[in-house]
Amino acid sequence: MFNKIAVGQLSPLYLAAIRFFSAGMLMFLYLIIRKKSLRITKKQLINSSIASFFFLIYGNGVYVWALKYVDSGFGALIASTQPLFVLFLLRLIDRKPFQKKSIIGVVLGMLGMYLLVNQKDLVTSEDTLLGIFMMLTCVLSWSYGSVFVSKADLPKSFIVTTAYQMTIASVLLMLISLSFHEAWLLPNQWNSDVIGSIVFLIVFGGIVAFTSFNYLLKNVSTEKVSTSAYVNPVIALFLGWYFLGETLSLQSIISSIILLSGVYFITSRKSK
Repeated sequence: MFNKIAVGQLSPLYLAAIRFFSAGMLMFLYLIIRKKSLRITKKQLINSSIASFFFLIYGNGVYVWALKYVDSGFGALIASTQPLFVLFLLRLIDRKPFQKKSIIGVVLGMLGMYLLVNQKDLVTSEDTLLGIFMMLTCVLSWSYGSVFVSKADLPKSFIVTTAYQMTIASVLLMLISLSFHEAWLLPNQWNSDVIGSIVFLIVFGGIVAFTSFNYLLKNVSTEKVSTSAYVNPVIALFLGWYFLGETLSLQSIISSIILLSGVYFITSRKSK
């Protein structure tokens, strides 16, 4: 929802660059004050750059761009397909067999996704269809990044890992934004809603959430971590309806319930 508010005034790639640069610098400042080591090997730097691309540059940058054409709640529900992508990627990459509960979860997730997208009142133009397609590619990018990070050689400190990933992403996003000739507005030109949104995205969406995400990928199974993408969208759906006046149809509510049922079956399965 806050991305949707901010992208109403700011260019999407510029917004993502500012958000990640600010978060990265704040985290480096914290590490310096705490006198923590910032050392990173060449391999860890390369892996951080790869993860940064899949998560933040493509996975988030392009997603925010697509919000120009798709409602925030609807777009967040599209992101809820991430656990499905992760399960299929693990099947392809690691040859992990599907357990019965996972299969039920996937089926429910696909059904929920079908009911969600199959709403003519939400898909109003070709731009909306393009936005939906690009969001799905972003979900695939984020899903592959999750599988990659769970196995990659990265700094032991998850704060160091996040700081490097965000700083790398911000620099590349700035260059991409400039190459696309996006308009850059200085902070003194931002309205109060945009300022509040960016502060929230930096602190909670960036520093808190993404550091927690990097930590969990190393300590919990990848498919279980990805199920946060089922819970977040339902919250975003109602926030978008309440604060932004976005459409909240009965079909969207039903699809949300089905998606949450899918996450229950995935998270409740027993590990072999």
